[in-house]
Amino acid sequence: MNIGFPNKAKYCMDQAKAEQVQGWFIKAGHDLASARKLADGDNPILDTAIYHCQQAVEKALKGYLVHCDQPFEKTHDLEVLVKHAIPYQPGLGAWLETALELTPYATLYRYPGVEGGPDKDEFEEAYKQAKAFHDFVLCLLPALK
Repeated sequence: MNIGFPNKAKYCMDQAKAEQVQGWFIKAGHDLASARKLADGDNPILDTAIYHCQQAVEKALKGYLVHCDQPFEKTHDLEVLVKHAIPYQPGLGAWLETALELTPYATLYRYPGVEGGPDKDEFEEAYKQAKAFHDFVLCLLPALK
């Protein structure tokens, strides 16, 4: 998968950093694609699909933090990651509520003990939010040269 960086601004970053940032966004894109594939068809696997929605946003945020040279701890908490990124892009503050909504999907349905799972509507809402959040973060990156 070839991920382009959409901002039109001309920008250079060192090759190693650019590859690391791009790697995070490739994985985030794979998570979105996995979520969609798992949710479609006759036998959807929505518990795993919704997990990939959270993962797509987590990886996009981590890629953005690498771009900003901002270290981050190992966490699935999207609110924590957004708060690390806000000093570099205050517009991310508008995504805090979405971060709070998506964070539980990192673990909620991943392990035995939780009865049931998400229904199709819950998945579709999570996917819509994750895609929009991912795309917003991706647009924060300058073009790579």
